[in-house]
Amino acid sequence: MNTNTQTSETSEVVIDVAKSSIRDLWTKEDYWAIWLGFLILIFGMLIFFPNPPEDMNQKISHANAIMQSESDTAPFKTIGWYKAADAKLKLKANSVGFGKKLKSYVATPHGWKTNPLDSFMMNQKTADAKNDAARPAYETAKSNTGDLLRMAQLKEAAAKSVGFKNEKLNTETTDAISAWLSAKNKASKLKKKTQNKPYNQLFPLAGLCILFILLFGIGYKIMGKNFTKFAKGFGFVFVLAITSYMLSAQATMKAYGIGYAAWAIAIGLLISNTIGTPNWVKEAVQTEYYIKTGLVLLGAEILFSKILSIGVPGIFVAWVVTPIVLISTYWFGQKIIKIPSKTLNMTISADMSVCGVSAAIATASACRAKKEELTLAVGLSLVFTSIMMIVMPAFIKATGMPYILGGAWMGGTIDATGAVAAAGAFLSEEALYTAATIKMIQNVLIGVIAFCVAFYWCARVECAPGQRVSAMEIWHRFPKFVLGFIGASIIFSTIYGSLGSDVGYTLVDQGVIRGLTKYLRGWFFCLAFVSIGLATNFRELKEYFKGGKPLILYFCGQSFNLIFTLTMAYIMFYLVFPEITARI
Repeated sequence: MNTNTQTSETSEVVIDVAKSSIRDLWTKEDYWAIWLGFLILIFGMLIFFPNPPEDMNQKISHANAIMQSESDTAPFKTIGWYKAADAKLKLKANSVGFGKKLKSYVATPHGWKTNPLDSFMMNQKTADAKNDAARPAYETAKSNTGDLLRMAQLKEAAAKSVGFKNEKLNTETTDAISAWLSAKNKASKLKKKTQNKPYNQLFPLAGLCILFILLFGIGYKIMGKNFTKFAKGFGFVFVLAITSYMLSAQATMKAYGIGYAAWAIAIGLLISNTIGTPNWVKEAVQTEYYIKTGLVLLGAEILFSKILSIGVPGIFVAWVVTPIVLISTYWFGQKIIKIPSKTLNMTISADMSVCGVSAAIATASACRAKKEELTLAVGLSLVFTSIMMIVMPAFIKATGMPYILGGAWMGGTIDATGAVAAAGAFLSEEALYTAATIKMIQNVLIGVIAFCVAFYWCARVECAPGQRVSAMEIWHRFPKFVLGFIGASIIFSTIYGSLGSDVGYTLVDQGVIRGLTKYLRGWFFCLAFVSIGLATNFRELKEYFKGGKPLILYFCGQSFNLIFTLTMAYIMFYLVFPEITARI
């Protein structure tokens, strides 16, 4: 074969690959996840950015001036500083205009205690009864908060009278302020229980179902599939998602940390393993389509400014510990436990070490794990997450561990972002901030891990002896939705930075994200978990449980993760960078 013939054939291959890649833009669900995710994000910006809270900039400037003045006066955060900071936190784009109404349209079912109907509707009489019942506790907490505020003001005045040069008075003042803040937060939560208003969420939920059918169905149709069959089955999947949210909103379930994900998978499994998933529903059982779209939205929540706010210690805990734990757990599974399936081993290792379900989905796509293996990894993650989010805060309190250290420990080890926030809230605001920020930093690794796994699988696992690694094969294996995840993070981090932290908090964090995309992401994840359950049969999972190897792998890997993360967190936050810890 001459050189010209070879060149011609190579050109034809390149052209064919280019055509195939362009066609993928509207025929592959990874790309549709990106398009849908960005469509939602753009819609959110169009709604919230032009409608900021009234006098937002003036109120921010006034609060910042007070905070700066208080910082220049005292060596600690004063009462005035906290009150000014609270004034800024109350500026939320999702609390004004159409943004306020939009949040109610995409919200999940309400909390309830004994009557499930309270999750969907409440009349004025019931709302008034709930408010009256909650008011005495709130009034007591409010009175206690007032007493503690006056005590803190007296302490602060005493410390100020000597120019804040008496360390004992300064310490007493900060302790008194902390006690006031704690009581204030408690009173704030109780106040919300006295502000019940009548609602009927049945119609918004029906509208949301129709919206989702159109949102996912149009892409489904363009990908060459049957829109009518998808729409017919989606209603069933959506009702199960609503039921999952409703059960997780029950007071006892919330207390024990049994969230919507566990209920969604459990309900789906119950159906698929008893009566069986109806054939007319299967067209709407699209696990990856839903969750990939949700993961693109998750990217917008990972803001670089928040990552940098906790500094080098948090980055070390998230970006040094995580890959070491992942590689060690995978090696342990292959060499010591000898798990037969490398894809199962890798999926469990990524699920446990990075950030639970999100990392499991990306990794499973990169190494092309079977759906049964993904289901098993997700199931293990949910069980251990429910246990850890309750046990870890109790252990931290019982041992007297510093709450910032405890928050860093939980942020690096508990899989789900929501569970991390809930566990941190059990301890303190500082613990919540530290835990949530470290988990956010860790989430950044989803894309990196997916690429590395795709490369490793091409280069070592599935590469024949003497075969060169194909860049095109790595590209085909790499989950493309990760590009949307990374792109959303970069774009929204840039927007947040250009607006400034205060305006960014009001319009991005408390607007686009917490007013729209975070709710929709939760719905998409819930639909995916329901689909996992509906698509899984215990008979298919049985062979993977032989000898209990997956459970042993997860337990041993998580044990190593707990020890290593705690050690690294202590070294970084208390030995190497104590000045950063003091600022949290």
